[in-house]
Amino acid sequence: MKNKKFITLGFASITVSLALLFSTNLFAYTEAAKEVKESSRLEALAKFTKVISIVEQYNVDDITIEELMDKALQGMMSNLDAHSNYLTQKDYKNLKVQTNGEFGGLGITVGLKDGALTVIAPIEGTPADKAGIKAGDIILKVDNQSTLNMTIDEAVSIMRGKVGSPIELTIVREEEPKPLKINIVRGIITIDSVYTKSIGNDIQYIRVTNFDKKVIDEVAKAIKKRKATTKGIVLDLRNNPGGLLDQAVGLVDIFIDNGDIVSQKGKNKADDEVFTASSQNTLTKVPLVVLINGGSASASEIVSGSLQDHKRGIIVGQNTFGKGSVQVVLPINEEEAIKLTIARYYLPSGRTIQAIGVKPDIEVFPGEVTTNKNDFAIKEADLKKHLEEELEKVDGKIEEDEAQEDSKYIITDEAINKDMQLKVGVDILKALIITKGL
Repeated sequence: MKNKKFITLGFASITVSLALLFSTNLFAYTEAAKEVKESSRLEALAKFTKVISIVEQYNVDDITIEELMDKALQGMMSNLDAHSNYLTQKDYKNLKVQTNGEFGGLGITVGLKDGALTVIAPIEGTPADKAGIKAGDIILKVDNQSTLNMTIDEAVSIMRGKVGSPIELTIVREEEPKPLKINIVRGIITIDSVYTKSIGNDIQYIRVTNFDKKVIDEVAKAIKKRKATTKGIVLDLRNNPGGLLDQAVGLVDIFIDNGDIVSQKGKNKADDEVFTASSQNTLTKVPLVVLINGGSASASEIVSGSLQDHKRGIIVGQNTFGKGSVQVVLPINEEEAIKLTIARYYLPSGRTIQAIGVKPDIEVFPGEVTTNKNDFAIKEADLKKHLEEELEKVDGKIEEDEAQEDSKYIITDEAINKDMQLKVGVDILKALIITKGL
């Protein structure tokens, strides 16, 4: 027993000694690693300072230390990723105007894609949209100024201006053999983020143009208003450049009652967050089709991708833009700031959106539905009704103003046939309604 006790105690003491030795070595290694890292930082800063001094002394043009630092910061931030940037006094002021005040602009959202200034989406009803700017257009020049090596904020600053002032964009479009010059007159940008229409008697069409602070309330109101008669919903997110994260999360929550919606992960654990659905916020479980295209970005990709992962809706259209990163504006002082990417979004399945986008379940390219239909070729059973309607038009019983008023709330078959993506979406939805016996 004594020997056994001695052996046990001896083993314990050896273990303690080894643990202390390992702990001491680990502490020494950690301290050494910190010293090496700090030494590397000092060497890098010394190199930076030396380069600044050389340029200031020998550069052919006179340049101040302040100008050099601005250029160095701009270069550093823009090389991190396509969305990070250093905001000078002018840039920071423009950003505040954009978020807080009224400004003249074109009505487009732009981003850098493969190093080129690319239109994410024109905002519906704005000067750019009316002039024919399309998602995916590459902006080669703004007036006569090349956009090569231009940051997003610089481009936005140039395109924004006095209401009523003209601007010329030179764009490259995939299907066009040579660059196009498009003239636009700047206007006040006002946006209706949500509007709804009816397709037949039982399908509700909901268009979300951007994710501002009104989206959840407006969509919820529209769904509740027609809940008794709605058997299916088309959610149109085409050319929606994104917006507020909480609105995207809330929109998904309207359609699903449990599970993760989206998560964000960054370098700092404090930036990590998981957003989950709640059954209390779910308003409908009717069949759902979501329309997307290359102009659907950021928050639109979160909504469509999350609904796809939950198998809650059929995604129709084209691959989305592929912006799955989170930016914050961090002030340096009262006049300057940096815009920095701090995290990336991940869909419920764990996949990322960044540079990949959301792939539709059914790929459909834009275009019109072509038919050889004779407008007067109708069935015998419809003949009387058809002739009565034609007679009413002749007699003036259907006023033009009334027809226009109806078009605000109803999508006609003629309009659907001019939009191949919508036509496919509606056909799928009708099949789902029949399958579910609604």
